[in-house]
Amino acid sequence: MNIYTTTGYKNKSVNIRPEKLYTQNELDSLLEKNEDNHYQERELKNETRAADKLKRLNSKKVAKLVKRSNRILVSISSHALPFDSFPNVINIEEKRVTIINRHLFSSEVHSIDIKNISNVLINNSIIFSEIVIISKTFEENEIKVRNLRTRDAVFARRIIEGLRIFENENIDTNEYTKKELIAKLEELSTTKIVK
Repeated sequence: MNIYTTTGYKNKSVNIRPEKLYTQNELDSLLEKNEDNHYQERELKNETRAADKLKRLNSKKVAKLVKRSNRILVSISSHALPFDSFPNVINIEEKRVTIINRHLFSSEVHSIDIKNISNVLINNSIIFSEIVIISKTFEENEIKVRNLRTRDAVFARRIIEGLRIFENENIDTNEYTKKELIAKLEELSTTKIVK
């Protein structure tokens, strides 16, 4: 006779084989093991879900950082008379300013985080202007780029000053398109002193 019978124990059913009869202690032990296994499975699933969620959050953060660090808002080149064979370049990104000083066989690249810029100055001459970025971290403390058009130098200063304000206020710039962000930064930093 190979018929299984079911008995109720604390609202749980247990299959009992006729060839083996279980004592109450054995039955309690089997039910406890069964509950432990279910509990461990649930904990494992919860841990797996938590790890997957953390991985997704981290990948979103990394994607945002990559997007923010690679989006060049403004790129300005120097101009010397009659022509400039090795123009210097200022690239203004959302989180940093990169200055490339080109020479005949070499170039220097300086990157300054927006949060580390303490001031931005413009020195005007008859034809061209010079932008001076004062950093809190560099040993020389200031980086100069000469032979810029005055309107380009003023525009770069406005964008950098606007980004400094955004950084100080912890404003997330990911929500803006490049065009919207530049317009907001210009609007934010337009003062009589900057003109």
